Amino acid sequence: MATSTEVIAVRRSESLLFTSRETNGHENETVALTARAGLVRQFGSGLYGFTPTGQRVRENLVALLEREMDAAGGRRISLPSLNDAGIWQRSGRWESFEGEMFTLENRDGKRLCLAPSHEEGAVHLVDGVVRSYDDLPLLVYQIERKHRDDHARNGLLRTKEFTMKDAYSFHATEDSLRECYERVRDAYVRVFESLGLEFVVAAADNSVMGGTNSEEFVALTETGAGTVEIRHCTAAGCRFGVTDESPRADLVAGDDCPECGGRLAAGEGIEVGHLFQLGTRYAEPMELTIDTAGGGQRHVLMGSYGIGVERLLHALLEQYADENGCRWPDSSAALEDGDVATPEIAPYRLAVIPLEYGDADLREAADRLHERCGTAETLLFDDPDRTIGERFAESDLLGIPEKAILGNHYRETGEVELEARDGTTRYAPLEDVPGIVS
Repeated sequence: MATSTEVIAVRRSESLLFTSRETNGHENETVALTARAGLVRQFGSGLYGFTPTGQRVRENLVALLEREMDAAGGRRISLPSLNDAGIWQRSGRWESFEGEMFTLENRDGKRLCLAPSHEEGAVHLVDGVVRSYDDLPLLVYQIERKHRDDHARNGLLRTKEFTMKDAYSFHATEDSLRECYERVRDAYVRVFESLGLEFVVAAADNSVMGGTNSEEFVALTETGAGTVEIRHCTAAGCRFGVTDESPRADLVAGDDCPECGGRLAAGEGIEVGHLFQLGTRYAEPMELTIDTAGGGQRHVLMGSYGIGVERLLHALLEQYADENGCRWPDSSAALEDGDVATPEIAPYRLAVIPLEYGDADLREAADRLHERCGTAETLLFDDPDRTIGERFAESDLLGIPEKAILGNHYRETGEVELEARDGTTRYAPLEDVPGIVS
């Protein structure tokens, strides 16, 4: 049994892959692809489990969010999903989430809920510890599970249990709140731009969250699988968007963009992120106060910032996938001045595909490539029962960015055929491949 310090080699013959040819019975092509590529398995309405392959993708997204939130000054926390009703009653939201909140009673008859969000929990975490303006500002975040008894639809877009990167900031002044809000907003822009997402930012209604201002980040879709109807600017570089819940909801397709003068178009999108300036919405009812510099007291100001991890995964497939399967942002693309580095999101960086693994020379070359390119990030197709075509198809279905093909060309020249996910091909000596694909 492997210990926590051992690296597990990824061989196709030993891997638990859930790929399938099944394409029927799904709401749209992207939902079908998540199942066909073996990223998830459905456990019931709005309930999904992640396979080893899907979990690798999700962990890559989580790592990206961690890096950006750490860079923005966030401190990672973990709040319980199971909440006592008391903190929700104090905030006044116990009734607001009626119909969407999972509630229960414990053996002592106390009422509990599975948290649909964690504003109350964040206040409870810092209450009694944050006492003075000197303790602020503070930005904390977590990447944990949330639960809402929502109407499940569109696969990972509307589920009853989901992963959220949620962050909460605490401030003594309005200026401090606005500065943090803009800092997190910039971090969100970097996340989505690094992933190559087409997205817009729309002013939004705070709804049951409360507070004053909020904005949602909406990834644009073309297949009618979006969750938000949106009018967005078509001008290059402009991120303006408006939804039916925006202050400028009267804007329609064909109108001029109020930010740049470009033309608005109608479409659909997936809400992947949301920012809120909450003010004292939670501090007042929950009595979270600090001592001020003048010797008085005031209620703490708050911000709340969320990104849906599974929604983000779905949006990437919506924009990147093709007829052969998953595609992921290309982390190997050369950077130009001003570009944001693309993170590694694909479940495996490289597929090593020998024409015949039973051939001694090809087997030795395949094993050597697998070792030198990183056995944990490289999927070696060593299974003897699959044809070369089936190996190619499965690699494309998973969205592996690069194939290292060992076939007749290698036998004749000693060069490995490197085929990118977009079909472009180049050749290189075996010893050069690790440096090319790293």
